[in-house]
Formats: sequence, structure tokens, C-alpha cells
Amino acid sequence: MSNSIRFILNGTPIELEAEPHYTLLELLRDHVKLTGTKMGCEVGECGACTVLLNGKNVTSCLVMAVTLKEDDEITTIEGLANEDILDPIQEAFIENGALQCGFCTPGMILAIKALLDENPHPSREEIIRGVSGNMCRCTGYEQIIEAVEKAASVRECKEGGRA
Repeated sequence: MSNSIRFILNGTPIELEAEPHYTLLELLRDHVKLTGTKMGCEVGECGACTVLLNGKNVTSCLVMAVTLKEDDEITTIEGLANEDILDPIQEAFIENGALQCGFCTPGMILAIKALLDENPHPSREEIIRGVSGNMCRCTGYEQIIEAVEKAASVRECKEGGRA
């Protein structure tokens, strides 16, 4: 028996029918066709499926779709860029070579967005803690940490009117 689920996805209210056993990950990838959210371990350990739920990073493989409420806001990697303008975090990843295969990148970027939204000036240790739930097998973490530092700096300039 399917359930009607309503929530806000990347700024747009949507309504879907979902089976009770669907995870948010399955709903996003298989039914909404937003494949930027990656399916990795399916047990909440790798971070590849990280999305933002009301501004907080969650592993979508562990969120049951039927638990979503009408006013819940989900942000996926597809909703991060504004038109053709990349988010400063995305730009910093490119500029700092913080991606290779790209599999971890969507979840990593969203985890970093949640971190920077909560703490615009994180220390190196806070950055490391902020990405600790996201595994990267290719790039290594040094370029990712540098990208976060760069993104924080760019965001600070834009918010301060200096960019």
C-alpha cells in the first residue's frame, strides 16, 4: 500500500506516492530521478547519499520516505547551484582539485554546506569533524580541507560585500 508524501525538494513543493519501505535515497534516485545523490553502502557509513534535511546533513539511505512532513525541505546536489552559477563550495572543489572520480563529491559538498551554514569560519579540526561521515577513496582529504577553507573565505567575501 503506497502513501502520499509531500515535502519541499530543492525549493519546489512536491507530492509523490511511495511504498512504506522506501528510503529517501530510493525516492530521490528511482522515483524523482535525481541521481546526484549516490547509493554507496546503504547503511549510513559512507556519506555518499548525504542530502540536507531542513539544513542538516543526513544520510538519505537511513531516512524512511514516509517520515517526511509537508514542510520538510530537502536539498540535493542538483538544488545547490543557482541557475548556471555554481555554489562557492562547488567552485572551490574544482579549483582545489578536491575531486577525482566524483562519487563522494555530492554528499561531501552537502555536508560541507551544512557545516559552513552552521559555522562560517570553521577551524581545520572542525572541518575534519564536519566531513568525517563522508568517505573519499580517490582524492584524499587534504584537497577537500583546502577547498572548504577556500569556500569559507569566498562566502565571507560575498557576504561582506567584498567579492
